[in-house]
Amino acid sequence: LQRKKEFKAKEAVALGFHGSCTTEAEKETLEKISVIQQNFQKNCEVVISQLSLLVCDMKLEIHVNYCING
Repeated sequence: LQRKKEFKAKEAVALGFHGSCTTEAEKETLEKISVIQQNFQKNCEVVISQLSLLVCDMKLEIHVNYCING
């Protein structure tokens, strides 16, 4: 009975330590996700405008293999 109590006490200490590590990891993960979302919001409009400029920038040219005289 005494050994069981000792085991339960050690188990509670070990699980408590594990729980705090998990909580800290979750906190860091949420902070990183928040930074990523802020960067996305900040850069989204710039990326879309640059992409649309590239897509819409058309220059009419005759292909080098086109034969004018048939």
